[in-house]
Amino acid sequence: MSLTGLFLISFLIVHLSGNLQLLVNDEGESFNLYAAFMSHNTIIRIISIGLYTFIILHAIQGIILAVQNRKAKGSKYRKGEPAGATWAAKNMALLGVLIFAFLCIHMGDFWWKMRFTDELAMVTYPGHNEPVEDIYSHVHIKFQELWIVIVYVIGVIALAFHLIHGFQSAFQSFGINHKKYTPLIKGIGVVFSILICAGFALIPLYDYFNR
Repeated sequence: MSLTGLFLISFLIVHLSGNLQLLVNDEGESFNLYAAFMSHNTIIRIISIGLYTFIILHAIQGIILAVQNRKAKGSKYRKGEPAGATWAAKNMALLGVLIFAFLCIHMGDFWWKMRFTDELAMVTYPGHNEPVEDIYSHVHIKFQELWIVIVYVIGVIALAFHLIHGFQSAFQSFGINHKKYTPLIKGIGVVFSILICAGFALIPLYDYFNR
């Protein structure tokens, strides 16, 4: 659970760095070229298969862990959890379900249409001979719908709480649990979670209110 979680945390950094190009004022050129590179590069496509596998494994492991902890002395989440555990620690399964539902909506809106449909227009940029899919315009259209923006913000809020507990819990699972280092790890986890999720939330909010 910790290994898959840390892998997915590293993916979030890469994913956000690419998505922030949606905020560049160049009519979508930077983002569309980035998306084309990520979609057609063989190495990236192989890594993406591993990513999807890890997401599924993490979800399955989370379900198994939640069931085991529910059975343990009638507690919903008791294993390895000290007294006075945070709300996020007690509701990791619920947060996981919300995040998984958000992922399904997100991938249905963008990944599925990019890979398996011809709905996206093609655009050509100077210096690039091959046309690329205009995902930027599709994102802009989607983020003009208030309900989609709300779903995305709720999704990243759930992700923030999930990360705040999961970040520290992953290191604890590896045996790194010391009165000197644990508070520092927790602090880094909180800052990381807030910054990453604020970055993801900024994109739909900026698009909705400023374009």
